[in-house]
Amino acid sequence: MTAPRGTVLQGSGLKGTAPLQARLVGAANGMTLRRRLVLSVVGLLALASIIIGAVSILALQASLERQVDQQLSATASRSQSFVDRDPDDYGSFPGAPPGGLGAFGQQVGTISATIVGGVVSGGYIADRGAAEGEPGGAGAVELTARQSEQLQSVATDGVPRTVDLGGALGRYRLVGETSSTGATIVTGLPLKPADDVVEQLIVVISVVAAITLALAAFVGALIVRRALRPLDRVVATATHVAALELDRGDVALEARVPASDTDERTEVGRVGAALNGLLGRVSAALSSRQASEAKVRRFVSDASHELRTPLASIRGYAELTRRGPHQLPEDVTHSLSRIESESVRMTTIVEDLLLLARLDEGRELESDPVDVTRILLDTVGDASAAGPDHDWGLDLPEEPVTVPGDDARLRQVVVNLLANARTHTPSGTRVVASLAVEGRGPDAHAVIRVTDDGPGIPRPCRRTCSSASCAATDPGPAPRAARDSASPSRRRSWPRTTVRCGSSRSPAAPSSACGCRSSAGRRRRATRRAPASPPGRRRPVRP
Repeated sequence: MTAPRGTVLQGSGLKGTAPLQARLVGAANGMTLRRRLVLSVVGLLALASIIIGAVSILALQASLERQVDQQLSATASRSQSFVDRDPDDYGSFPGAPPGGLGAFGQQVGTISATIVGGVVSGGYIADRGAAEGEPGGAGAVELTARQSEQLQSVATDGVPRTVDLGGALGRYRLVGETSSTGATIVTGLPLKPADDVVEQLIVVISVVAAITLALAAFVGALIVRRALRPLDRVVATATHVAALELDRGDVALEARVPASDTDERTEVGRVGAALNGLLGRVSAALSSRQASEAKVRRFVSDASHELRTPLASIRGYAELTRRGPHQLPEDVTHSLSRIESESVRMTTIVEDLLLLARLDEGRELESDPVDVTRILLDTVGDASAAGPDHDWGLDLPEEPVTVPGDDARLRQVVVNLLANARTHTPSGTRVVASLAVEGRGPDAHAVIRVTDDGPGIPRPCRRTCSSASCAATDPGPAPRAARDSASPSRRRSWPRTTVRCGSSRSPAAPSSACGCRSSAGRRRRATRRAPASPPGRRRPVRP
């Protein structure tokens, strides 16, 4: 029955072929180059050993069969001569061997049978007694009925054939011929001696091949490991470069592949030379970037220094004019107040730009004793004055808390947190700044918390605010200056700072920086870890 067009026929033997191929491909892809090379060499040697062994065995087997056929031809001639010479005396002597077994020179295992009218008369020589023509035909064994039937099926064309007679006889080379009397004479010789030689050769070839493959695998692994050792050095160089911090600061990219591993006449040498060329280009690009950043930092620093003086002058003249003895028109007074406020704002921006330039130059933060309690009292008092529509509170220990740090930077962090709480929460929100000392002994550290009971950050925006990119949209240099000031990477000895603003990670990252229109989270936390004085009793303080 033919399958209709478009039908795919699958045999049961093909089931699971695709998953097997996928597993084999996956295993091959997961191998190292060393293992692949060694397995390839061993596989080729194994294939060559199999081919050489098979050809050797087949050639030996054919040669042995030719020798058996030559011996069989001589044996058949003796049997036929013996039968033709005395055809009437078969069995005339008591115990005489049947057929041509009585011929002189027949070897052990020879089969000789005469078939006349479908009756098989014959046997095989089991020992040297019958082979040497001893009286009584000692050592001659008659054939079984099944073996006699197999002899009757042998053609009388004189061509040797291999027949398995079973039992103790096994495989035989048999040839059938017709005598002068019309009887069929079948003569055979055993193949067991030839089979034993072939089996011995198979064992020898298998043992020698196994030893050869094991030695080839061992020596091949050593050679491959030695040949790929330069590649290991190339990998070590690339790994070292990958571990460097190339995103900021002074980058000295001096790692290179050794010159001995950059010989372009070899494959590994070409890889090493290419990697050195790549590292050279990257080093040049990093140097150019560093030089450009240095120019920008110098420009920002110089501009900030230069702008502070005229801004201070503008602010001073505006205040002097507005507070002079002469009565000024209302519009002029308003303009002067706007000039004064804008100069104050510009001065703040310039100071932040100058701070950023100093931070980018890698200047270390100060580490002086800082009264954290005084910082909270001052900043909450200022926040209360700036946001009278909010309910401000303090929760401080009874004893002052002092930590080593940078007073200006820590104060800036707290100011930004309080400003966020004031700006991104509705009127009437209660904001509490608390200070506590956690841990004892060398593990003691001060913890500053700024909490509010505002509506919080909407759930869809929390995942966005928790990402590092949230702080990337901070409006202006001031938030980044506060964030960089609190960063522990700026100074190794500076106490670690953890700042949480709802779901934001920046000291000055308002919820609007995350794309959210609602107010910031319910809880803002700035944790400054450092050795601190023992805590006392906490008491709420209202500025």
